[in-house]
Amino acid sequence: MRRREFIAGVGGAAVWPLVAQGQQPERVRRIGVLMTRAADDPAGQAQLAAFMQGLQERGWSQGHNVGFDIRWVAGDPERYRAYAAELVALNPDVILAPTTTPVRALLQVTRSVPIIFAAATDPVGGGLVASLARPGGNVTGFLARELGFSAKWLELLKEIAPRVVRVAVFRDSTTTGGVGQFAAIQTAAPALGVELTPIDLREANEIESAVAAFARQLNGGLIMEAAARADLHRKLIIALAARHQLPAIYPLRLHASEGGLMSYGPDQVDQYRRAAGYVDRILKGENPADLPVQAPTKYELVINLKTAKALGLDVPPLLLARADEVIE
Repeated sequence: MRRREFIAGVGGAAVWPLVAQGQQPERVRRIGVLMTRAADDPAGQAQLAAFMQGLQERGWSQGHNVGFDIRWVAGDPERYRAYAAELVALNPDVILAPTTTPVRALLQVTRSVPIIFAAATDPVGGGLVASLARPGGNVTGFLARELGFSAKWLELLKEIAPRVVRVAVFRDSTTTGGVGQFAAIQTAAPALGVELTPIDLREANEIESAVAAFARQLNGGLIMEAAARADLHRKLIIALAARHQLPAIYPLRLHASEGGLMSYGPDQVDQYRRAAGYVDRILKGENPADLPVQAPTKYELVINLKTAKALGLDVPPLLLARADEVIE
């Protein structure tokens, strides 16, 4: 063999392992997802799809460089604990948890795996983060809304139903977010001439009894706070409002689309898309302790005209003009 051919042959042999090494598939990262809704809930599916789309836009492709372990709680408190333990045992790189309750369940299992929440109401008061600017631990994410925002529900309810002077507020008094939202509504009530009646979210039969008792007097209305327990009973609450002819306002577009009179709150699908940005940054090496909790950027006012007609309400033209969506 000629010397030049020998050198070329050795060089070629040396190059092949390097090429093969360069072509090895990228390491697949694992993302745990703990969803509060049921697997067949359209709203939950839309949220998850937005999250995955946000990741795809940032170069993460399922089956190529990222894999998902997804658990659906369907509002069952026992499943939070069980599924949180399951997800952490799978050794994920990061976990997405929508709200305060699933994050709390995860924190009972891990203080090291990064956790991103998509829509927590009071992450500081709920013990999820040390502060909004510097979370300080393994958790960060996005606010569902600022607590003072809740007063806006009462203002809008009075605008669409001026005769309302008594309002029942569905709240979860076991959470700081539930207490804080009710406090904000209380602050606005005197100036609007409204008397408030809190209804704690427990079992379905208790909710039915409380609404029936409240509806015995005239000029009543309802506010449903943002809470996992409220969402679990959302169809019942919407049905009770219709049955007792009570104008009601809800925190999410979903509630108006399912027959509620009106909703005002953040675009939650957008929240999940934004959460993908934080997951991306963590997968690329950033620390959740240094990522500030962010407020929503998009709010939606949705009015269901069909429900308004059934309640005998004439929606003010100025309110209709401000609506982001009108359901007819």
